Amino acid sequence: MKKEMIRYSCVTFGAIIQGASMALFLFPHGIPSGGAAGIAILLNHWLPLSLAVSLWLANFSLLTMAIYWFGFKWTIRTMFSVTVTSYTVSFFDLNVYMPHIHILVDLLLGGLFFGIGVGILIRSGASSGGMVIPALIIASIRKTRPGKVMFWLNMSIFVITASVIEWKIAFYAIFCQWLSTLFIDYVYRFDIRSIINLLRSN
Repeated sequence: MKKEMIRYSCVTFGAIIQGASMALFLFPHGIPSGGAAGIAILLNHWLPLSLAVSLWLANFSLLTMAIYWFGFKWTIRTMFSVTVTSYTVSFFDLNVYMPHIHILVDLLLGGLFFGIGVGILIRSGASSGGMVIPALIIASIRKTRPGKVMFWLNMSIFVITASVIEWKIAFYAIFCQWLSTLFIDYVYRFDIRSIINLLRSN
């Protein structure tokens, strides 16, 4: 029980960081952090829905496929992280004003914090939802690399988003994907136990 509480605390922390990065740095410029965020921006553009509700709908429609493929516990944790992320986006969107220095500064900060948040989620046995779910399903059926599938799924959504909003968005989104992936890998591979042991030895 204690272990599960710690796990959900980490999921909550990671989801808040992810949601804040989207609301404060990426969404104000219409930059999707991933395929699901791209769908959310399109829904927000076409329908009278807030970004938080659009993000929730985009993710939960994909998560309905996850129970069969990835199990109940993984899906519940991911649903929880998506809900926390959506509430965080809504809170920051309505209550926090962030002065924007330059789109490239926001892009760097957004990619950094988004990667850290998603890295924490993955380490905690959850995910950020989104296109990782159909990518993993397609990859398992076609016996191919999920990263390759996810790249093309995200790119197709980025192109659609860019054609509706602005073409520069696609280039910003690709850069954000690349940058956030670096930090996702760093957080996922970070060996905190060795740091603790080093501090204890001193």
